[in-house]
Amino acid sequence: MAEQTWKTAITKIEPNKVAVRGYPIDELMGRISFGEMVYLVLKGELPTPEIGKLMDAILVSSVDHGATPPSALAARTVASGGAPLTTAIAGGIMTINRHHGGAIEGCMKVLLELVAYRREGNLDALTAAREKMAEFRAKKIRVPGYGHRVHTADPRTRRLFALAEETGVAGEYIEMAHALRQAMKETLGRDLPMNVDGGIAAVLCELDFPPELGNGFFAISRTVGLTAQVYEETTRERPMRKISPTAQEYDGPSERSFDRQ
Repeated sequence: MAEQTWKTAITKIEPNKVAVRGYPIDELMGRISFGEMVYLVLKGELPTPEIGKLMDAILVSSVDHGATPPSALAARTVASGGAPLTTAIAGGIMTINRHHGGAIEGCMKVLLELVAYRREGNLDALTAAREKMAEFRAKKIRVPGYGHRVHTADPRTRRLFALAEETGVAGEYIEMAHALRQAMKETLGRDLPMNVDGGIAAVLCELDFPPELGNGFFAISRTVGLTAQVYEETTRERPMRKISPTAQEYDGPSERSFDRQ
């Protein structure tokens, strides 16, 4: 009986040759962006330049959010104990779950459900959102992707939606995301901003990614920030220092403009 094999349609390895989704990797290097490469690996095809630009924006948006989110706290704490870089980063990645970074998958599922409900009932977006929001509240279901402990208007979401409009990607899922925010405001009496997880969720729905991949985008992006956080912890601070988990002091460059065309 033949041995079982690890089957993959992602990357083919031969002597002196690596092909990702059929493309020799050395031909891709220096010619496509990292965001385009992520799209290729996950989708199996190269994106258009416009969608590649949007993919880059998604990955940039969640790179880092300071030293106090759970992933940064965990990574820096593990590093403070003397663990090597990759172990500390893994410690941070393990905190990416339902309440930290995990809202992308949950919000995608909600938006997919709402758009399907809207289509089935031939409803406008706001009516569908109001009806489903009433159902969610009755069942005490918390809608992921809305609200933020720091931001009242998340600049990352605003920019993602602007780019989605520019690239022609914005459609019924982003429309539903706005309608759901309005329905939540009417139902809860509070105007909760759509955070970056929710913004990414809406854009990924427009790009037809399955929700099961949603949290992977946050993990891919945040790994870069965690690498920097761990390196900073091990090169600037004493091991095993006593510090509050919410005490953060920024001492980097002052605000500056980005003027690349």
